[in-house]
Amino acid sequence: MGQTDEFGEELADFVRRVAELKAARSVPSGDLPTVLDAAIFELDHVADRLWPGYERLLASGASGGTSGGRQELQLLKGVFQRLPLPVALVDRETVVRRMNFAAASFTEVRAGYATGRPLTGFLAHADRVAFRTQAAAVARGEGDRSLTVHLQQRPSAPVRATLTALRPGNEPRTAVLVVLQPAAARIPAGVERPVHRPPDLAETTCHAALMDLVDAVTTALLDGDADGALERAARVLHGRFADWVVADAADGPVTGGGGLSRTVTLGPSEEEATVVAVQDPAGCPYVVEAARGGSPVLRVRPADPDAFGRDASGAPVLVRADVTSLMCVPLAAADGPVRGVLTLFRSGARPAFSLAEAQAVDMLSRHVALAMACARHGNASP
Repeated sequence: MGQTDEFGEELADFVRRVAELKAARSVPSGDLPTVLDAAIFELDHVADRLWPGYERLLASGASGGTSGGRQELQLLKGVFQRLPLPVALVDRETVVRRMNFAAASFTEVRAGYATGRPLTGFLAHADRVAFRTQAAAVARGEGDRSLTVHLQQRPSAPVRATLTALRPGNEPRTAVLVVLQPAAARIPAGVERPVHRPPDLAETTCHAALMDLVDAVTTALLDGDADGALERAARVLHGRFADWVVADAADGPVTGGGGLSRTVTLGPSEEEATVVAVQDPAGCPYVVEAARGGSPVLRVRPADPDAFGRDASGAPVLVRADVTSLMCVPLAAADGPVRGVLTLFRSGARPAFSLAEAQAVDMLSRHVALAMACARHGNASP
């Protein structure tokens, strides 16, 4: 039954990739040829592999596999870690199993953080479907592949990804070895990454910036009547701290996503903001999660494109806005009811939200909730 199980997994993988292709319709028009190539490739895969495999299963049984020796496995691990090229070992779903030191330095992602997460999460949205499709093909034994992708942290620098199949030790499944290199002919000899950064200076600078932000938001909350406090705070956060700011206020008791209405939507342009402004907050899973649980939601490179719902055209908002990190923070004072949810997006190459920034926004959310409570009780200022 091993061959039957493998065929079932392969079919499930195909269904998931088709769902990703549907979600990728909202990428910029310049990136659509890559998505179309991936779609054609998947159709060929159904005709050439899945259907003949199904017919073979009806006519015959399963066959076993082979295993390697322990010494070869240890040698492979040692070579893998010390290889000077950026290398990652992923499964057919591109989930990282191992990443060597050179790959961690090249992608600027710690190996411990990357392990267990899809490698596609570190790529630009337009490249994810094509990379996942090619990785699945390599894992099926259809030969080595190579394609050009872009890291989210450096979208202007093309990266050449080479994929080859590998059967580690006595494991029953084929893994995919990914080698990442700059798409240029060679790596510039004069460019070196600094070995050490003074942590104290960076922490001090970050702390000072966050204190400035807290001061600016608090000033905005106090500078005017309480009714417009949420919008004033959102405008301070927009641009200097986040590319998108979305505020959903509670009309009454919040039950899940019910009872929320979208009151503020600030994006890169008024046209883009209008598309998100008409969303129903109840259709945004992250907003519902924050409102229901009363705890902040912080996500870096969110893997689920539907986690913030879809726009009127059916495109996932996270893909359309090229979101690389987000925060959904419930607006609630200590032991008080949830009065709304504040959502912040960062897009493109902008650094992801840090834990220190999330903590600062969580504190600001309580200040905003107090201001909204004053408005509800008819006070002139918080």
